[in-house]
Amino acid sequence: MIRAIVFSFTLLSLRSFAQPVQDTTTHLEEVTVRAYFVEQPLLRLTTSAGVVGRSTLEHQSGHTLLPAFNTMPGVRMEERSPGSYRLSLRGSLLRSPFGVRNVKVYLDEIPLTDAGGNTYLNLLDADGVDRIAVLKGPDGSLFGANSGGVVLIRPVGMSNEADNSASLRMNGGSFGLFQEQLTTQLNPSPTYRFGFSQAYQRADGYRQNSEMKRAAFQTVQRWNYTPANELRLIALYSDLRYRTPGGLTKAQYVDDPRLARPATPATPGALEQQAGIVNKTLIGGLVHDAQLNGKLKHVASVFGTHTDFSNPFITNYEIRDEYNVGFRTYVDYADGDPNAFSWRFNAGLEWQYGGTDISNYDNHGGSQGDEQAIDALKSLQHFYFVRLSADVASRLTMEAALSLNYYRYRYKSIFPGNESAFTDRDFDAEWMPRVALSYLFMPQLSGRLSLSRGYSPPTIAEIRPSDNMVNTALAAETGWNYEAGFRWQTANRRAFVDGSVFYYRMEDAIIRQLRESGAEFFDNAGGVNQRGVELSAVVWAVEPRMHGVLQGLQVGSNLTLSKFRFGDYRVGDDDFTGNKLTGVPASTVVSSLLAQFPGGISGYILHNYTASIPLDDANTAFADSYHLLQAKISWDTALNKQLKLQIFAGGDNLLNQKYSLGNDINAFGGRFFNAAATRNFYGGIALRY
Repeated sequence: MIRAIVFSFTLLSLRSFAQPVQDTTTHLEEVTVRAYFVEQPLLRLTTSAGVVGRSTLEHQSGHTLLPAFNTMPGVRMEERSPGSYRLSLRGSLLRSPFGVRNVKVYLDEIPLTDAGGNTYLNLLDADGVDRIAVLKGPDGSLFGANSGGVVLIRPVGMSNEADNSASLRMNGGSFGLFQEQLTTQLNPSPTYRFGFSQAYQRADGYRQNSEMKRAAFQTVQRWNYTPANELRLIALYSDLRYRTPGGLTKAQYVDDPRLARPATPATPGALEQQAGIVNKTLIGGLVHDAQLNGKLKHVASVFGTHTDFSNPFITNYEIRDEYNVGFRTYVDYADGDPNAFSWRFNAGLEWQYGGTDISNYDNHGGSQGDEQAIDALKSLQHFYFVRLSADVASRLTMEAALSLNYYRYRYKSIFPGNESAFTDRDFDAEWMPRVALSYLFMPQLSGRLSLSRGYSPPTIAEIRPSDNMVNTALAAETGWNYEAGFRWQTANRRAFVDGSVFYYRMEDAIIRQLRESGAEFFDNAGGVNQRGVELSAVVWAVEPRMHGVLQGLQVGSNLTLSKFRFGDYRVGDDDFTGNKLTGVPASTVVSSLLAQFPGGISGYILHNYTASIPLDDANTAFADSYHLLQAKISWDTALNKQLKLQIFAGGDNLLNQKYSLGNDINAFGGRFFNAAATRNFYGGIALRY
């Protein structure tokens, strides 16, 4: 562990502070975040947050968001196979068979998290994302039910730059990787502008039965019909198909990590059943942003989604038809003197309704067979929120916010039950308060304190999981989060440090379990005590400049320490009280170095150290720790005044580590391990106008 930290701090991690090479002499651009409806300096934000800007994304491989998310302390993204992702904020991945749990995700003003609690983050193409802001810890004041945090994604097309631009990027690499991305941002008139991105990606994958294909189309259309009023359309269509190789036992993982889950005397194998997922989703919404006067603003959005989902699995063939509709509206009123006393008030509501028809059939080698179970579920959630913030002399920021959250679902068995009416399951209305303050001790140093309550009801995928049984006894997670932190930056903004400590006491934690067949189910585990420390630092050792051999050198690092333990947790005769929380490494250090040279050449190195991970609640099995090293080199040159060319090449897992990324926790029969790819490379070109 000590060697890992020493090594990592020599590479120090890149955050969103990376800027293009520029002729700057004294100050770098200040980092801001749009966390609570307005852009504000990260230095004075009252919550722990991470920001991934466009420049950081461009230093990655471009075919996945995973490394970029993992540059933020307290954030962990995993990949079981190409296209199969998990995202966790300050917590375990206990609830995540794939995708996201405990976290609310927005694309601009449109929730990606649906009424049933599911978030298909893997539908997004990395090149369609302009910026990501992550608010860590429960924050239901403006965003509704969550216990882990909030992810705010700004899509391409939201930039206010006046120039037209376009880019075409193509790259390929090991294990059958091929990717093509086309992105445009055009301004046909002073009142109308739009962005469009199209992407196609495929990969054969490292393991058997792990190929993936995705075609994604995304647009943002913006009409400023008056100088103070804007109407924008946001739409995304993604056709995602990927195979799922399944977990291996320790012996199988050691003997041949490329295997898909093999057959047993009781069940067929993943390759034989052509296990995989097809997800065709359309997301769309209209956002009306109106500045009514110099102090009052009103924002309203309406949105809807439709998902055609199929999942041939080891023991069944599942088909889901999902739809969601909703709206969100709020007012923002600001007044006062910024140099003396200013204040801001927000109030609004968000409402979502969703329907899910789930049908399970026999799986005959990837073909649909006879019915096993067919159910219809409907979910409804809505919340009201208010927030008041005040700023005193541009030094003290105080916030108080409150939301009231409602959640219910209805279910009906169509086969074999043939029920004529729905059965209701209502959850009690839950208050989610948040109070916080930030104080600027000096122009470069701030401290913050916050207290907030988390609340996360079970999702439809947990209420009716792949074992085909509706679990009406599953309760919502709740808890209180206590947090303190600081931020420091140099006067010229060449260095920035952010640290936080927190304690989150969760009740009724939802735990993922697997049956012998591999079908999953969920249960409440009782209390969980989550104590953590997060620290990140970034510094421009050589400030960006236009002269010299080394024209920019940025180093930084982030450290996450997690002491997460089960509270009172008993299952039958087994007592797991005090055990390490399943799926959480005790420490991670993610670090990087960015170097810029003459002639448009730049180099980027990323190192990720992850400690061992408990794989079952009894803490009898662990995934080994690993060091993951990635690198990329790019050459940018101008073909003429308007057209630029970039040639790039990179590699992943350069140390050729044998590790499992995206473990199947609490897997029956010890099938925990999903082997990650060995050393692999990629390369490509990009044209920018």
